Order: sequence, then C-alpha cells, then structure tokens
Amino acid sequence: MLNHIDVMGRLVRDPELRYTQSNTPVTSFTIAVDRDFGKTESGDRQTDFIDCVAWRSTAEYINKYFTKGRMVVVSGRLQLREWVDKNENKRRSAEVVVDNIYFGDSRRDGESHPASSAPDKFDFGPGRSADTPSPFEELEDDGELPF
Repeated sequence: MLNHIDVMGRLVRDPELRYTQSNTPVTSFTIAVDRDFGKTESGDRQTDFIDCVAWRSTAEYINKYFTKGRMVVVSGRLQLREWVDKNENKRRSAEVVVDNIYFGDSRRDGESHPASSAPDKFDFGPGRSADTPSPFEELEDDGELPF
C-alpha cells in the first residue's frame, strides 16, 4: 500500500513550534493551495487549506526558516484522525505528516523574509558550505537567447 502526498502552496501563518511532554519538537502549520479547476463566479480559484504537522528536526527546521506567505512544497503522508469534541460529537480531520519540505519560491522572491538566509537543502560538495562563495556568477539578461 502507498500513502504519499505532495502539496504546493503558501503558508497561511507562521509555523507554531511546541514540545511534547517527552520534549519532542512538533510544529504545525496550514498551507493554502489553489485548485486547478472550479473558479468562482468572480473568477477566483477555489482554495483548500491543508493542515500539516512535522516532528523532530524537520519541525525545528520549518520553524526556523519558514514564515507566513512563503511558497512551500510539502512531501509526506496523509493521516486521518478521529476525535470527540467538547459536545461529544465524533469528528474526523486530515493532515499531512511532513517528511520533507522545500522552498517553492526563490530567495529573491522572499528576500524580505527572515527565511531568505536559510541554507539550501543539498550537498555543497567537499570543502564547501553555504558560506563559501559560489563559482557561478549570475548572467545579465540582455533579452537575447544565446542560441
């Protein structure tokens, strides 16, 4: 059986980091995801608000580098929870248990956010770190294609 979900959307609010009684970090957040279909009468797309939860080092990473409004790509599994509310009604909710999270926008798009100083989530190679200058330089766009 396979339970895997990938979702891309914008953070509705800053992630909320908490700790369990056993001192395990857990963060929860919600992302707004536009549907590809089903525009409203005003021409706006319908939006789904998807709850997400992350644990341990992933939770701390999210809390440190992601802020409200950032575009994110979340990868994980869908979890359904059943619970009873204060009026003794049975309730059911769904959330994504996050395995991985990626920036869905560029640093340039999010420079005003503190998350723009986040390290990249890839291997920089031997002897290199996020602070090592890149051997690549940004090309100027003169509007001409090089081929």
